[in-house]
Amino acid sequence: MVKVKVAATQMSCSWDIENNIQKATGLIKNAAEKGAHIILLQELFKTPYFCIEEDYEFNKLAEPFDNNELISYFKKLAKELQVVLPISYFERAGNTRFNSVAIIDADGEVKGHYRKSHIPHGSGYQEKFYFSPGDTGFQVTQTAYAKIGVGICWDQWFPEAARAMALKGAELLFYPTAIGSELSIEGHDSSGHWRRVMQGHAGANLVPLIASNRVGKEIAKNSDNHLSFYGNSFIADQFGEIVNDADREEETVLVAEFDLNICREMRDSWGVFRDRRPDLYGDILKMDASV
Repeated sequence: MVKVKVAATQMSCSWDIENNIQKATGLIKNAAEKGAHIILLQELFKTPYFCIEEDYEFNKLAEPFDNNELISYFKKLAKELQVVLPISYFERAGNTRFNSVAIIDADGEVKGHYRKSHIPHGSGYQEKFYFSPGDTGFQVTQTAYAKIGVGICWDQWFPEAARAMALKGAELLFYPTAIGSELSIEGHDSSGHWRRVMQGHAGANLVPLIASNRVGKEIAKNSDNHLSFYGNSFIADQFGEIVNDADREEETVLVAEFDLNICREMRDSWGVFRDRRPDLYGDILKMDASV
């Protein structure tokens, strides 16, 4: 048996950055006390979700990977608690900016670094204004407890991303997220759709999946626009069944344990990787497969 306990968290964020960091710290310590080995925080938890509007001033929030204070802080915490922490942050690399995750291992060292591949752009989610498409490709990181794949928010809607990480040997999939109300579709609630898509990734690849979303209402600085984030963070098992989940409002920690050997044996016996036909999948490499 190779048992690994994972945790998903969810919290609200404000422009009190120190409070956000301390709140995240408290959730991590809570998860560690519950025995969690790998603990997921939500997307861009250091600040409110500034992508609700376009404002060049927010570009100043981007910081380089090297000598990054946020990453350095959580490196120390990961080492102290001996836990793995995928840390989402706004990265500046030269003249380019990315939505990135640093994967900190239980020894306090960064073992992986991923830049968000799929960048959304719509009313309230104006990410193309701030982020360039990631150039790292989909990655799998060997940590002290498991090989993990990490996507970021909009990545979670694309089955290709989950399958690529599974093919690279991911034993667990993690998705830090920021999603809520849709300003362009009044009254629309995508929370059920959001969950089911990722449950499908877990089931199709026979890999447990952990998703962390934020909660709370966040108001744009320069307009009346606001987003109400719907939480619903969850952990799904290798069959896509939700084994622990949160509500729409509570700041909380979710924990679940998986035996990685049992998950691997299920992948081996089910045959979905054995029976793949990559020779027939060329159409998904085209933007217009009708041509």
